[in-house]
Amino acid sequence: MGVAVFYSAALEGEEIVLEGAEGRHAAVVRRIGVGERLRLTDGRGAWVEGPVTRASKAGVTVAVEARGVVAARGPRVVVVQALPKGERAELAVEMLTEVGVDVVVPWNAERSQFRSNPERVEKTVSKWRAWAFEASKQSRRAWFTEVAPIATTAEVARLVQAAALPVVLHEEATRPLAQLEVPDAGDVVLVVGPEGGIAPAELAAFGVEPVRLGDTVLRTSTAGVAAASALLARSRWS
Repeated sequence: MGVAVFYSAALEGEEIVLEGAEGRHAAVVRRIGVGERLRLTDGRGAWVEGPVTRASKAGVTVAVEARGVVAARGPRVVVVQALPKGERAELAVEMLTEVGVDVVVPWNAERSQFRSNPERVEKTVSKWRAWAFEASKQSRRAWFTEVAPIATTAEVARLVQAAALPVVLHEEATRPLAQLEVPDAGDVVLVVGPEGGIAPAELAAFGVEPVRLGDTVLRTSTAGVAAASALLARSRWS
């Protein structure tokens, strides 16, 4: 098993005290004790690693033995995920984070059936960010997945039109995803519709030819991770 990863905004010095929610999680929930190694990251590429020298219910202290910076790699993968129902939202965010997606944009699509009021919007975005945060640590990422505010169709259209590679998934598309050329830099913007599909007016607003994954129809919670994995296999993973 690899070294456990925890978040710390401050990584300076020869010793780092991990307190607060992260410190208590390390010491109390994970029961990490003296002598065990930890990696701390700021979620933006910088990291330090070393053994725990002190542990209490309040947190742990890590003696820094190694440090480094992981450069951001291109292309940046942005997944616009139509808001799913129930546990499928958590599944989608976790899997997108685990495979390496850089930004997840929740989308209030026409067929999402999402009641947009300030309280629910705030609660939903908070949940998505918490899922991405935990999944980023679990998958030992140096760059944590970001979750953007909930977007309207007009805002998604602007992302699509500014992308180095726009990818709109649609079950009735004739062009396969495999035909797309993946750029080395810029944003790959991947749009995943809701269970009821992307509405005709939304497709028109995006203004790009949609593509299909294959011969089967995937759920909204799995289509994004399948498409993102296919694109990453031909770019950052190769």
